[in-house]
Amino acid sequence: MDSRIRGNDGVIVRRALLPALVLAVATVAAPAFAQERPLPYWASIAAGQALMRTGPDRTYPALWLYKRRDLPVRVLQVVGPWRRVQEQDGSAGWMLATLLAARRTGVVVAGGLRPIRSGPSNDADLLWQAEPGVIGRISKCDGQFCRIQIGEKVGYIEESGIWGTDPGERVP
Repeated sequence: MDSRIRGNDGVIVRRALLPALVLAVATVAAPAFAQERPLPYWASIAAGQALMRTGPDRTYPALWLYKRRDLPVRVLQVVGPWRRVQEQDGSAGWMLATLLAARRTGVVVAGGLRPIRSGPSNDADLLWQAEPGVIGRISKCDGQFCRIQIGEKVGYIEESGIWGTDPGERVP
């Protein structure tokens, strides 16, 4: 039996080298895949529909079906491809990591309309006000204010007015 094979590019490779080559590629890729952020961390729902389950496997019953892309969640635990996440109301369950994004988002908390300002200060001009439940993308926080994009509009909101950051957190 010939121990050589010819690749699509015409190059002949010995079969004995293939397992070593596959192992080398897997070894290089593994550290990048294995890297995890320190727990807990913030993420957002990436999919238009995402199931939260009672446990870290598809065999566990579903708790919720989320239909709000960009909804912020707090990742509390990692088990293989599963993430135990907590939602704004405190409920927790398991989601596949592929349903989550590293994109930072925030949801406006209850308590009335929240001012969105032109700069990170209470003295900055009022641009508009956001209702509780509105979701925006966060691109920067200085520990007191976050730069938030809601639709096409961009402004600054007090960190205490959104759920999706830790108190006093700085987001680069």
